[in-house]
Amino acid sequence: MEMIRKYCLAMLALVVCVAAGAQNAEKLYKEGKALLDEKKYTAAVPKLKAAAEKGHKKAQYRLGRCYDKGHGVEENDAQAFKWYAKSAAQDYAKAQYAVGKCYKDGKGVEKDRKKAVDYFSRAAKQDNADGQFALGKSYMKGKGIAADEKKARSWFKKAVTN
Repeated sequence: MEMIRKYCLAMLALVVCVAAGAQNAEKLYKEGKALLDEKKYTAAVPKLKAAAEKGHKKAQYRLGRCYDKGHGVEENDAQAFKWYAKSAAQDYAKAQYAVGKCYKDGKGVEKDRKKAVDYFSRAAKQDNADGQFALGKSYMKGKGIAADEKKARSWFKKAVTN
């Protein structure tokens, strides 16, 4: 019985630590985002990076944007792609669109139109207007996917609605 009690206490302690870490990541993200909004990029990056390293998907995306645009850090396409991809893996639609764009343009990763379409599609299915528009363009031009004017128009309409 004593062993079960110790086990339960240990599990409770673990849950509390994980919850505290998640709250800490959210706090860091919010502070970093506020600094980004004020265009204080150099101050924002360390907070975003700390939250991103704790697995915060929005912080990972925003850190990727900092590397993509050279805000507060030296522009680095490989780092931008790395952080976008981490966020996209957590189903964050904005990051999925960004990963698709990286694959489309060959920024930070080898150009791959099929992978670009895959990521545009993931974002589009979450009602991300940029992803929907990019997917529509892919269908219209037949880049990375078979051309289909009807599907292109459908995705364009959804993008306009969003």
